[in-house]
Amino acid sequence: MGKTARIFAVTNQKGGVGKTTTAINLAAALAVKRKVLLVDLDPQGNASTGLGVGYDDRKTGSYAALMQEAPPEKLPRATEVENLDIIAADTELAGAEIELIGDERREFRLRDTLRALGKSYDVILIDCPPSLGLLTLNALVAADGVLVPLQCEFFALEGISQIVRTVERVRRAFNADLHVAGIVLTMYDRRNNLSELVAADARSFFGEQVMQTLIPRNIRISEAQSHGCAVLQYDRRSSGAQAYLALADEMLAREASQAEKGSR
Repeated sequence: MGKTARIFAVTNQKGGVGKTTTAINLAAALAVKRKVLLVDLDPQGNASTGLGVGYDDRKTGSYAALMQEAPPEKLPRATEVENLDIIAADTELAGAEIELIGDERREFRLRDTLRALGKSYDVILIDCPPSLGLLTLNALVAADGVLVPLQCEFFALEGISQIVRTVERVRRAFNADLHVAGIVLTMYDRRNNLSELVAADARSFFGEQVMQTLIPRNIRISEAQSHGCAVLQYDRRSSGAQAYLALADEMLAREASQAEKGSR
């Protein structure tokens, strides 16, 4: 059996938690060692913008992937990051949920497309919309694992249990292999006691599911996005870039460990 990509949905139904920021910068960090595809499944298209893909260059993207309107190999496009391709968010993506409602296999559309691309990549990341609708369901059915960005601020833990329950439902109904690959603590500020408390609470409640790497509040991350690039391109020596490199290494090590356990 040949190589096939490991697929991860980056999701949190709460907005403003660093979901798209994590998808962009983790994808770029993974691309240092792996061939990576980022799928922008959020109709807002921020991941596409954050990697410098203009609106005129999004005509055949994730909407076409869901509606299966183009051959899978025609969907990815190269980015400025070596080894990182993207399936951008087309402008029609917002209407996809309504158009798919009557389809018998509506939950499997994205899985079918990404399986056809699996031999071309090592890792596929899906940036989900901040909701638990049909687009996110397609991502969860397609994925091997779920990465949940968790903002180190008040009320942050409230929505996580809902995501965990959703993962359980999807595992029972559609995708028996789906698991929580990691909870990523974002916007961490060492000077803020609340960040320490949220991190401690998350580790107490979710244990080893919480990644050891902390993503700090770092102005370079925000500046990079405003320039349409990953923080690794913008300032590789910044604390934000170094954190995402560490997160990529931790994620790869976890997956290798899980694969080793599975082969025993």
